[in-house]
Amino acid sequence: MRRLFIVALAICFGFAFAAGFTPTPAQAKTTFVTIGTGGITGVYYPTGGAIAKMVNSKRDVYGIRATVESTGGSVFNVNAVMAGDLDFGIVQSDRQYQAVHGLAEWKDKGAQKDLRAVFSIHPETVILVAAEDAGIKSIKDLKGKVVNIGNPGSGQLQNSIDALKAVGIDPEKDITPKQAKAAEAPSLLQDGRIDAFFYTVGNPSGAIKEATAGARKVALVPITGPGIDELLKSDPYYAKATIPIAFYPGATNKADVETFGVKATFVTSAKVPDEVVYAVTKEVFDGFEDFKTLHPAYAVLTKESMLEGLSAPIHPGAYKYYKETGLDKYIPDDLKPKQ
Repeated sequence: MRRLFIVALAICFGFAFAAGFTPTPAQAKTTFVTIGTGGITGVYYPTGGAIAKMVNSKRDVYGIRATVESTGGSVFNVNAVMAGDLDFGIVQSDRQYQAVHGLAEWKDKGAQKDLRAVFSIHPETVILVAAEDAGIKSIKDLKGKVVNIGNPGSGQLQNSIDALKAVGIDPEKDITPKQAKAAEAPSLLQDGRIDAFFYTVGNPSGAIKEATAGARKVALVPITGPGIDELLKSDPYYAKATIPIAFYPGATNKADVETFGVKATFVTSAKVPDEVVYAVTKEVFDGFEDFKTLHPAYAVLTKESMLEGLSAPIHPGAYKYYKETGLDKYIPDDLKPKQ
C-alpha cells in the first residue's frame, strides 16, 4: 500500500513539474529564526512581533519564518544569542555596551566578542512608580521602603541599582528589595505588597498604565539631582529623558516627569548568516513608515536615530543594506565590519 502511495505521489510531482511548477524559496527550504523580547506588557514583545510580522510577510521571497519569544529581558537575550538559543534579541543599549566590554554580568565571562548590532529602536525611560500613601516624592525617599528593582536577567535591574547608588542608597541595606518581573509589579503595588517599583521601558507602557489605573493612588517619581547628573557623565549610554504624563492619565502627576534612559537595540550573533540579517534589516527599513505606526513608542524614530546607541560591531548582513542605501555614513568607523 505504501509503495502505491509513493508511486502516486511521484506521478503527481511529475505532472506538476511538467506543468511548469517550481517550488518557491519558502517551499524549498525554510529558515526558522527566533527573536527574544521581554515581558508581554512591555514594548519589547510587540516590537519583536512587529519585526517578525514584517519578515514573515515576505516568506516567499526570503524563505524565513520568524517567531517571537517572551524572555526575562536584556541580559537573558544577550546570553541566549551568544549561546545560539536565540537568533536575535532586543537589548538595552547599556547592556549591549556592558556585554561588548565584559562589564557587569559579563565581568567573569569576558567581552562577548561575537555579539553584533543590527539597529537601535525606541528610547526607553527609567520609570519610578510609587504609591501616594508611601510618601515618596523623590528617589531619595525610597530609603526604608519596599521596592521592586527588577528581575534577574533584566536590563532594568542594573538601571535601578545604578540610580539608587547614584543618590547614596544601598540597594541591599537601605531598602527592602524585591526582584519580581515587571509584569507582576503593578499588582504588587496595588495590593500594598510593595511601595514602589522601577521599570525601564518605552512609553506608553501597558504595565505603567495598569499600575496607575487601580484604586491605590499612584505617582511617577522624578529621578533627578546631582547624583544622577554625575551618573550620566560617567556612563555614556545613559541620557536625560522625559516621560510625557499624557500617556498615563491615571497617575496623580500634573506635569511631565524628568528622568534618564537608554535605547532599545536589536542584536544578533556573528554566527547568524548574512542573508538572514540582511533580510530582517531590509524589511524594517524599507517598511520604515509602516513600522513607525505599529507602536506609539516608535513615533520619534528616524532612520538615522536607529543607528545611534550601538556599541557592538554592525553585522555584515545589516551593513550590506546600510551601504546600499547610503545609511552607512551614520555608522562610526570603529563599528563597521572589517572588510
